[in-house]
Amino acid sequence: MDTIRFSIATHRGCYGECNFCAITVHQGRKIIWRGRASILNEARALTEHPRFKGIIQDVGGPTANMYGIDCARKEKQGSCPDKRCLFPKICSRLTVNHERQISLLKALRAVSGVKKVIIASGIRHDLILADKKHGAEYLKQVVRHHVSGQMKIAPEHSEPHVLDKMGKSGREELITFRDLFFDLTKRGKQNLFLTYYLIAAHPGCTDDDMARLRSFALRDLQLLPEQIQIFTPTPSTWSTLIYWTERDPFTGKACFVEKTRQGRERQKNILADRRTKKPPTVRWKTKKRNSHR
Repeated sequence: MDTIRFSIATHRGCYGECNFCAITVHQGRKIIWRGRASILNEARALTEHPRFKGIIQDVGGPTANMYGIDCARKEKQGSCPDKRCLFPKICSRLTVNHERQISLLKALRAVSGVKKVIIASGIRHDLILADKKHGAEYLKQVVRHHVSGQMKIAPEHSEPHVLDKMGKSGREELITFRDLFFDLTKRGKQNLFLTYYLIAAHPGCTDDDMARLRSFALRDLQLLPEQIQIFTPTPSTWSTLIYWTERDPFTGKACFVEKTRQGRERQKNILADRRTKKPPTVRWKTKKRNSHR
């Protein structure tokens, strides 16, 4: 309870439908959000708790900045049976608008007894970039008022063919977002950081792919990420189907899957090893390792 006691859930569901994630299975492909009055009433109730010290520890959901974003087609006809909202690119029918959340965050900051409102939930950086009208202002407000040292984003990987197996966007958007984030922190003279969540041993990922991810992190992100998760098969997800069948269900082609405990740990350690900052040697010829097991 200590981690969520003074947090507010604003919505459920996710438009992302990442291949390794089960959120859309149990929360839905459509965002269901609470009304502004309900959220503000909960914030006021928190201020009356004897242990509340003025800090709302999180305001969000599976992805914080999906609050208030909707698709007119889903409202009337339900989810599209043959395509996704955010992959391989953001659907033109999805109205990406952060204005409703900007207004909500301002109202929460104005609640008597609230000193700070933190967004600890993950933020989808490609949605911020897609909102040409309010995206930059939303990020500015978050950076200025709602980051407790670090902002969490989840690029998951850097290599295109691995990202394709994950159902995630490419590294170009990540670099664009990173530059925008640090430009805002520089202007505001704030010492803030980005936390990158990454996955090792996802179906389709080899040791060489992890070596390239390490090189990308050192060269472009200028750090070695600490939040590294070894892929865990999760029921009812596409990635788990690939893991067990060793075949891509969308193309029918064989897919390399690292299943041994030693191999999975090795992939994580390629990125996590902090004994040297020198990028590892990449073996570009990986025909044998990529073959179907």
